[in-house]
Amino acid sequence: MTTARPPGPPGNPPGRRSGPGLRPRLTALATVLVAGVSALLLWLGWLLVGGVAESSVPAFPAGGTVRVGGVEVEATQVGRAVGEAARTEVLRAGLIAFPLVVLAAAVVSWVLVGRVLAPLHAVTATARRLSAESLDERIALRDARGEVAELAEVFDAMLDRLQAAFDGQRRFVANASHELRTPLAVLRTEVDVTLADPDADVAELRRMAGVVREATRRADELVGALLLLARAQAVDHVDGGPVDLAELAASAVAAVSGEAAARGLRFVVSTAPAHTAGDPVLLARVTGNLLENAVRHNVAGGWVEVTTAPVDGGVELRVASGGPVIPPDRVAELFEPFRRGPRERTGDTPGSGLGLSIVRAVVLAHGGTVRGDAVPGGGLAVTVRLPAPLQVPVPLPRP
Repeated sequence: MTTARPPGPPGNPPGRRSGPGLRPRLTALATVLVAGVSALLLWLGWLLVGGVAESSVPAFPAGGTVRVGGVEVEATQVGRAVGEAARTEVLRAGLIAFPLVVLAAAVVSWVLVGRVLAPLHAVTATARRLSAESLDERIALRDARGEVAELAEVFDAMLDRLQAAFDGQRRFVANASHELRTPLAVLRTEVDVTLADPDADVAELRRMAGVVREATRRADELVGALLLLARAQAVDHVDGGPVDLAELAASAVAAVSGEAAARGLRFVVSTAPAHTAGDPVLLARVTGNLLENAVRHNVAGGWVEVTTAPVDGGVELRVASGGPVIPPDRVAELFEPFRRGPRERTGDTPGSGLGLSIVRAVVLAHGGTVRGDAVPGGGLAVTVRLPAPLQVPVPLPRP
C-alpha cells in the first residue's frame, strides 16, 4: 500500500526553498550594516561636537548675560548653552541625512549585489536547462573574476566529465546490445529453421543443438565479462593478500598452451618473482586476459613473450605478441569496451571485446598503471605495473 504525498504549498516548485532569495538577503544585510555604522557615527558626532563647542567658548565675566540662539543666558552658562545648541543642530541634520544614507545604501547594495550574482544566475539557468540530451551547454563566463569565475570553470569541467561519461555509457549500452543480439539472433534463427523443416532428423537436431550450445556459451561469456567489468569499475581500491605475478603468469600460460600449440605459436617466458598485494582472482583474470588476447589475436606460427620482474617501486608484467599491424594512434582504443583492434567484429570473432577493458579496470583498482604499445611489424605489447607489497594497504587481522 502506498501513501500519497501531500502537495506542497502553491507556487513553490518541488525542491525549491521558500523565502527570500540571496539578493534580497544580501541587500538587507548591507543596508543594516550601513544603518548601524551611520547611527554610530551620528552618535559620535553628537557627542564630540557638543564637547568641542562647549570647550571652545571663552570665559565671560560673572554677573553678565549673553544672547545664544535668541535666548539670554548667564555668562557662566554660555559654554554649556553653545554645546547644547551644537548637539541639537547635529541631531537635526543627522535625522535628515540618516534615512537618505540608508536609502542610498539599499539602492546601491541592490544594484551591486545583482551584478555580483549575475554569473551565479547564469550557472543556475544553465543547470536548469541541462539534461542527458543537452550536456553540450556551457556557462563560458568571460567577464567574471575571482571565486565566481572559478565556480563557473569548475562547473564547466564537471559538465565535460558528465558528457564524457554519458557518451561512454551510450556507446557501451549500444555495443553490449549489439553483442548480445548476435547470439540471440543465432538461437532464434536455428530454432525457427529447424522447426520449419518437417523432415528434420536426429542429425539435424543434434546440429541445431550444437549451434545453440555455442551461441549460449558466447552469451554466457559476454554476460560474465560484463559483470566482471562492472565489479572492477565499482571499486576505487582493492585490498587483499600477497600475490606473485610470476605464478599467475605461469598458470595463464599453461591454460592457453593447448590453443597456442594448435596455432603453432612459440612462447618465450621469462618470469622472476614479482610480489604485490591484491585480489588474486582479479589479478589472475588480468594475466588470463592478456595471454588469451596474445593467442587469439596472433598470426599462425607467431610468437608470445611473457615477462615478470620487480621494478622501481613495484612489479611489472609484460605480455607481447605478434599479430596484425596496429597503428600507434589506435592502441589506446583497444582498452575501450568491445574493441578488437584491426579485425572486423563478426560472429566468429573470438572473445567478447572486453578483455583489455577488464585489465585496465582491475589494474586501476589495485593502484597500478597499464600501457599498450604497438609492436613494429605487427602485434601488441601490454605492460602492467602494480605497487610493491609495502605500498599496497593490506587489511589488518581482526582481533
